[in-house]
Amino acid sequence: MAEQHPRVDYYFSFISLWSYIGSLVFQDIVRRHHVDVVYKPIDLLTVFAAGGGKPVRERPLQRQAYRLVEMERWKAIRNIPLVTWPKFYPADPSLGHRMLLVAIAEGRDVAAFVHVGLKAVWADELDVTDAETLVRLADQSGLDGRRLLSGANDLAVQEREVNLTREAVDRKLFGAPFYFYRDEPFWGQDRLDHLEQAITSQRPPIATPDVRAAD
Repeated sequence: MAEQHPRVDYYFSFISLWSYIGSLVFQDIVRRHHVDVVYKPIDLLTVFAAGGGKPVRERPLQRQAYRLVEMERWKAIRNIPLVTWPKFYPADPSLGHRMLLVAIAEGRDVAAFVHVGLKAVWADELDVTDAETLVRLADQSGLDGRRLLSGANDLAVQEREVNLTREAVDRKLFGAPFYFYRDEPFWGQDRLDHLEQAITSQRPPIATPDVRAAD
């Protein structure tokens, strides 16, 4: 019997800062441990709302200020380009997400497209609502951007996009990135070392408890 590769469900959004900051590190873990990744782009603002979170500009000023400190810190740690307030943030990533879903349905390797989609927002200050920009990014990633664009408005693709966000809410996500390995959740790129340890140790997964409000 062929050896089964570890599988990780990866929930992210092109407008997720922390998905970008952890992107290359996650890809390195995937390569080294032969991880099969199920890429799941989500509507991050809907997930925030379901989990009690708020968009950045609606958060308390203290939290906004500390976020900027963390951005500078992780920019240095990861040695990546990072713009504090990108020109086109926030933006609606839906079209790019749907193009990605078309590529996934075709069985294509989408890792490069996922990374350049994140980098487009947070380092290159590109407009990911612009169809021609997305076509160019897909082409640069070894995909056929024009074909992906033509399939992005297919009803089945739109339904898949909506269902992924609904699935994320059902799995109790409240932000991004979220990684699931053997149904154990890992929130945030600063937990990638925990994810890698779970993969390499093959320890039993930690179940999420059913926490309910007191009567």
